[in-house]
Amino acid sequence: MSEIQRKGQNEYEEKVLALNGMDKEILDQVRFDEISETRPISLKPVKDQVIVITGASSGIGLATARIAAKKGAKVVLAARNEDALKDLVNELERKGHSAVYVKADVGREEDVKKIAETAIKQFGRFDTWVNNAGVTIFGYAMEVSIDDMKRLFDTNYWGVVYGSRVAVNHFQERGVPGALINVGSLFGDRGTLIQSTYAPSKFAVHGWTESLRMELEKEKVPVSVTLIHPGRIDTPYNEHARSYFDKQPVHKGMVYPPEAVAETILFAAEHPKRNIYIGSQARALKLIGTNLPRLTDKLMERYFPQTQYANRPSNRPEESNLFKAGYGMHERGTNIGWKRNSSFYVKATKYPVITGFLVVGLSALAWVAAKRKK
Repeated sequence: MSEIQRKGQNEYEEKVLALNGMDKEILDQVRFDEISETRPISLKPVKDQVIVITGASSGIGLATARIAAKKGAKVVLAARNEDALKDLVNELERKGHSAVYVKADVGREEDVKKIAETAIKQFGRFDTWVNNAGVTIFGYAMEVSIDDMKRLFDTNYWGVVYGSRVAVNHFQERGVPGALINVGSLFGDRGTLIQSTYAPSKFAVHGWTESLRMELEKEKVPVSVTLIHPGRIDTPYNEHARSYFDKQPVHKGMVYPPEAVAETILFAAEHPKRNIYIGSQARALKLIGTNLPRLTDKLMERYFPQTQYANRPSNRPEESNLFKAGYGMHERGTNIGWKRNSSFYVKATKYPVITGFLVVGLSALAWVAAKRKK
């Protein structure tokens, strides 16, 4: 930094300090803390980890369990569907992998504690805890019953709170760095129609995750806290949903495979990351919704409803997984549209340097091509 730049920066800082009633000594201490006390958290390779996964009987959780086990991790699998969990553990053990299951409802704190106890009893510890279990409701806000809303929050929000607390306590007791990974949603960044009960539950998850991360960092607790922001994912999510409509809930348009989310989760288990978005649609909705909120309202009001249900009769309410376990051992759902094989956005997040070189290279080629046309 040149002397002129340094002088300008100091003048700016003095003005900011004057406005905020701070003194130079405080700023110097902040700088010292940032340099001397912010150390990167070192996480084990997935192959050396014990990983807890909630919602492991289907969809994202099932895909994550299979891929994690294939990479060599020992997995602790939790869900309400015991038959599916037994089948999954048998499948993994036949392939030579280490796995144990726990029948658990994450909306019950005592069940979540039982997951941790099982992991410790079986493997002596856990290194990564993935809060993935979730349910949804398709229905307008003024029509969904309060009982259904409360039940959804028990799973989607309180399940994450219970899991986070158990995981952090374990990591603190061991004195070894660990990873806490919470699965949010694109609708945790931006409200929506029809899933107007689901969205606020994910807003709560996002707020909880950010707040907990700051508190742990302030206290220098070595826990990597990652929030996953999936876009529309091709899982049985729609078949498990509680529907208030005559037509079946579904994702229409561009949907991403559950393996893309699993890949992201396992990347975060090894590499401390703050936020990871699955699919450009998730990131785009966040950016547009933040910067052009009124336009986003109008676009969603006009186009979103018809992208959330299919032209076939809806499942009966008693078939949903809101109050009981849904069917298991299916990674994919019955969604309609362009089913992607992967997410380029995830690849770019995982390999930022390579992505940067590619962008620069493509930009250079475009510039050369433009010059030749002239």
